[in-house]
Amino acid sequence: MQCVLTQVKRRLTVQVSTMIKSYSELRRLETFQERYKYLALRGVVGDSTFGFDRYINQQFYTSRQWRQLRDFVIVRDAGCDLAFTGYEIHDRLVIHHMNPMTVSSIQQGNNEILDPEFLITTTHMTHNAIHYGDENLLPKKFVERKPGDTKLW
Repeated sequence: MQCVLTQVKRRLTVQVSTMIKSYSELRRLETFQERYKYLALRGVVGDSTFGFDRYINQQFYTSRQWRQLRDFVIVRDAGCDLAFTGYEIHDRLVIHHMNPMTVSSIQQGNNEILDPEFLITTTHMTHNAIHYGDENLLPKKFVERKPGDTKLW
């Protein structure tokens, strides 16, 4: 029985991770945690994405078209992690493709890789959490200290 449940769980995970994700749907989610779970890929550290074809995605990321789009997405998201107010990014900003790119999507000029509807601003740490499923990498909400507050976080 445990084996059957594990197989069903794997199938559901594959279905969720292969569905087309969009900015419009992401914005409907009310918490940062919900947005993270919507985007989570749960990959494996060290898994090859572009392998020996890495130069292809590097050419893409240095293109003028990408740099202009990147700037647009940062402004649209107000420089906030997962476009979530209160999670402003102050360093190591990454524009995340909600639907993973492939070598063929770049080579064939797939329009989705340059569509802001499928891009979101993240911190470097949130980006890693999305790819590798480590929620410990997510930012913690700032706790404002007050005079006389002796409780440690």
